Amino acid sequence: MGSDTHILAFDTSAAHCAAALLSGDHIQSLRHEDMGRGQAERLMPMLDEILTEAGIGWTDLDAIGVGIGPGNFTGIRIAVATARGLALALGVPAIGVSRFDALAYGQPRPCVTLVDAPRGQVYLQRFTEAGAKPPILCALDDVEDTTEQQHRWIGPHEECAETIARIAATRIDIDTTTPPAPLYIRPADAAPARDAAPALLDDS
Repeated sequence: MGSDTHILAFDTSAAHCAAALLSGDHIQSLRHEDMGRGQAERLMPMLDEILTEAGIGWTDLDAIGVGIGPGNFTGIRIAVATARGLALALGVPAIGVSRFDALAYGQPRPCVTLVDAPRGQVYLQRFTEAGAKPPILCALDDVEDTTEQQHRWIGPHEECAETIARIAATRIDIDTTTPPAPLYIRPADAAPARDAAPALLDDS
């Protein structure tokens, strides 16, 4: 990736709002705020702060990276809708990155990535030298029965936005025609919220 390439990445798939700006190989700006709700109101101002801090405008971006889950249904929907809206408005690709891929990034294979799920369950995906297995949802008590003992176990980390940006950078020239979609592994507990996606900010 060129040194003048700018990728804005963000994630609201858990109880946080996180964003990062990757310019070339350097993270210019990074934010991570823990919050159980309010991501829809906070996300766009946070992205604007990221760009202002780096001294670039919206039209300087070359791609959008977004966390697609699994995780909180409403949070995933907020991030994916925002990414797709930004990509359409700016004419740049939006690249979806799962939390599994973010956790496994840079880790030796084989490994197992785990993401918290409701009711004493976890989302789980195995990564081998040959590739990734399909993700599953299982009870926490059954985790060891679903994997081989030689796998390394990898749990959540807070650097999700930075990792999403770096993974998006490796995919920017591979497949940018398919818009990102939420990664839902279990049915929603309730109907999705009907609030509108956050309004896009004008370039400044």
